[in-house]
Amino acid sequence: MTIGLNEIVQAQERIADHLRRTPLISSAALTTLCGAPIHLKLESRQATGSFKLRGATNAVLSLSDEARQRGLVTASTGNHGRALAHAASAQGARAVVCMSALVPGNKVDAVRALGADVRIVGHSQDDAQQEVERLVTEAGLTEIPPFDHAAVIAGQGTIGLEIFEDCPGVDLVLVPLSGGGLASGVAAAIKGRLPRARVIGVSMARGAAMHESLRAGKPVAVEELETLADSLGGGVGLNNQYTFAMCRDLLDDVVLLTEDEIAEGIRHAFVAEGEMVEGAGAVGIAALLASKVEVRGPTVVLVSGRNIDEARHRQLVSHREDAAGGRS
Repeated sequence: MTIGLNEIVQAQERIADHLRRTPLISSAALTTLCGAPIHLKLESRQATGSFKLRGATNAVLSLSDEARQRGLVTASTGNHGRALAHAASAQGARAVVCMSALVPGNKVDAVRALGADVRIVGHSQDDAQQEVERLVTEAGLTEIPPFDHAAVIAGQGTIGLEIFEDCPGVDLVLVPLSGGGLASGVAAAIKGRLPRARVIGVSMARGAAMHESLRAGKPVAVEELETLADSLGGGVGLNNQYTFAMCRDLLDDVVLLTEDEIAEGIRHAFVAEGEMVEGAGAVGIAALLASKVEVRGPTVVLVSGRNIDEARHRQLVSHREDAAGGRS
């Protein structure tokens, strides 16, 4: 099953009044480095600090009143939970967010601050997902998955429409890659408007589940490890319905980054671009700095989020701690 341009256009119309159209800015430093125009799509400036608000909002607005009022539940590495809590609150619905012990404390606190009921379960996204399934079965809650869901994918795809509208000659889009909701939605929108454009997924080398699944030719389980790009952690789901096939068919390549390379992306975003960006949001910048992708023409880097612990960010920017060190 796939999500196409029509569903993404409908999502754009549905969510337009509920969130920000984020800016596309030029990066002088990266343009000089790469020898071609480089632009940053700043989803980090979204109301909840990440792109996830698009998919969550589209999913919540697509539900019936009855499904919303039963209460909503999800598993999250932080940003989707925050987005669902925000979207549910706006519609007067209850949200339950299940997260593992690997989720940074600042992200857990942010979800709670939006009124969600937070459950910390196990040490992986898969552990948190088991609690979601229990709550759906036993309490009748309505699940809004973080990525493998038609309305979520279509919502994330609206970023691709905005990229095309603001940079119609785009040659390459770099997209953070985790479970694939963002990458598949953006790729569907970009290639629906401009088939010749390239879309490359960028992930961390530590526990890149979609990359390993694509290599295997099917969804596979991958151990979830600590990483600066914590928002990219978790599996793709062995019963994946949408994102595996869409990433397989639509992405032109996937590149992986070391922890030190991700740290350099975070530092560059702050020092050269004036943007506070979390590890997952910095992977596109990091891929350019590390010369992991071939730049041929106008390139858009999707900066997906800003929700990094402030103390950790200060350590990284000031070089006071090795990138592989523990998280605050």
